[in-house]
Amino acid sequence: MFCNCDCCNKIRELGESQFHTRSQVLLDDKICIDFPPEAYVHSIKYGVNLSALKYLLITHSHMDHFYAHDFILRGYKYAVINEPVLEIYGNSDVEKIFYDCTEREMKPVVSQNLKITKIKSYDELNLDGYRVIAFPANHGKTEEALLFYIEKDGVGYLHMYDTGRLSDETVKFLAAKGARANLVSFDCTYVGGCGGESSRHMGIADNMYMKQKLLDYGIISNDSKIVITHFSHNGSPFVSRLEKLEEEYGVIAAKDGLEVVF
Repeated sequence: MFCNCDCCNKIRELGESQFHTRSQVLLDDKICIDFPPEAYVHSIKYGVNLSALKYLLITHSHMDHFYAHDFILRGYKYAVINEPVLEIYGNSDVEKIFYDCTEREMKPVVSQNLKITKIKSYDELNLDGYRVIAFPANHGKTEEALLFYIEKDGVGYLHMYDTGRLSDETVKFLAAKGARANLVSFDCTYVGGCGGESSRHMGIADNMYMKQKLLDYGIISNDSKIVITHFSHNGSPFVSRLEKLEEEYGVIAAKDGLEVVF
């Protein structure tokens, strides 16, 4: 938001058709993955009733994925809520950030509407018939960032951002767990670039590397849908460039409000 680079200035000039808000995923209006500062904007722009949300999975504590301050507003005079308790699942850093950010303004009448549960890599949850498997992201050494495989009625979703390339150990774990994804959402921070083996993000070349590995282990098939998202301004993610990636690599470049049926 404070950037004066050519890309950011051009996107400001071209307007909403070119920009992306921070990433958030909603499955079947039941399970949400991550809660960025734009969550409220997403809800009013795309008709999402956040008061009815029951489950929230958080990948890690970075502010663009978990804006905890907003949870002080879930109840009291601020909100009429449909779902009595919002269950939040995340690592120990997510739990700490939640309490640090809400301590000063959280009212007891609101805190009773929220339940935060610590989870770690390789934990498995059953959320109203949704099978959720947490597995480790390749996203730095200061925090155990998580990724998720979610399955319901034999249909699977693989959530893979923020992360670099997965280790062989992690891919083998998913295969052993019987993960079969009809849709994969890849971190594509570097857009047309490449992060390589040691990076904590990916570009399209890394996405294709991971696609092949997931194919090799039977986690996805040639019919699985591939979404790329979490673009950085450093990769100049203009619509024209993303459309070229879609055409060349057979992927779906996420735009705000994207809906995918699978």
